[in-house]
Amino acid sequence: MIRNTLEGERVGRVLVAAALAVLLLSVGVAVAVPTGQVLVVEDLDTGEEYVTQPVDDGSTVALEYMHSVEKTRVYDEYRVDGDTLVNTRMEFESYGWGLPARVNVTNVNGTLVYEPPGGITELESIAVSPGRIADHTLIVGDRQYDLVAATNGNDVRIHIERRTLLETLL
Repeated sequence: MIRNTLEGERVGRVLVAAALAVLLLSVGVAVAVPTGQVLVVEDLDTGEEYVTQPVDDGSTVALEYMHSVEKTRVYDEYRVDGDTLVNTRMEFESYGWGLPARVNVTNVNGTLVYEPPGGITELESIAVSPGRIADHTLIVGDRQYDLVAATNGNDVRIHIERRTLLETLL
């Protein structure tokens, strides 16, 4: 009888140890394996993160601002494709520095629209100097962020990162 009790306790300890090992392995995998993509807006100099927003492949990300010289609205639209941002559309109301002058555009009710064929410009990151005059707005899906207020006008880098569950929670 004592021998059966000791064997039962030993089996119980082995089962508890095995269950604990499986639990620890599961937790380790859950915090180490990338769970998704996030759009990150970080300070160009310090790396401080101002905005992190979950995104999926195909998500739309856009920058909207006032052209500093022309004083007209500019809208740059991108599609998330893996770890890159693909320029899919640009809208502007007049030609000025930094705007595409030698491409085919369509005039839609006074707005010039440029849609790169096949989204030819893939970017790993976008550098932006948010300005109070330009009033930069970041649009991620249906959310809008005032980049000037969020960054205090500091230069930023916008990019896509893959994050683990632990990084996302922190």
